[in-house]
Amino acid sequence: MSGDLHIGATRPEAPWSWAGPVLRCVTLHRIAFNRMDETKMDETLPDLGDLERDVMQLVWAEGPITAEAVREQLPRRLKESTVRTVLRRLEDKGYVGHTVEGRTYVYQATEARGRVAARAVQRIVDWFCNGSVDEVLVGMVDTAMLDRKRLRMLTDRMSQTKSGKK
Repeated sequence: MSGDLHIGATRPEAPWSWAGPVLRCVTLHRIAFNRMDETKMDETLPDLGDLERDVMQLVWAEGPITAEAVREQLPRRLKESTVRTVLRRLEDKGYVGHTVEGRTYVYQATEARGRVAARAVQRIVDWFCNGSVDEVLVGMVDTAMLDRKRLRMLTDRMSQTKSGKK
């Protein structure tokens, strides 16, 4: 049983387990992280590196933004050519698009942060909990990441959004 995947098991003696939101639903002894379901990868954006994530946070927060403005706002000093390369890679991955104003590229996110985050969470739910959002939510309530009051508030908000009342 040393290489088995245990669904729904939580064993403190396991060499690796998640204690986070996705958590109590899976304990892994061994997993190949570099192999994802290729059919699902086609409908999701590729993963982001740390610098790409930092740049995307600025793009989402600032709206249309130039490479120079990104460079100025990043916490670490980078050459503008490095920032342009990161933005080009983000565009190749489908996270940003650009328009040209004069000779300047202006970048904007292709999708809202919440939609990208929701797809990332869906990948985690599919991968660790066999697609069971219920199991994740129960785990979040059980680990006090989400209390019942907040869960009810989110349910009400979703009901309002679906009925068009925002």
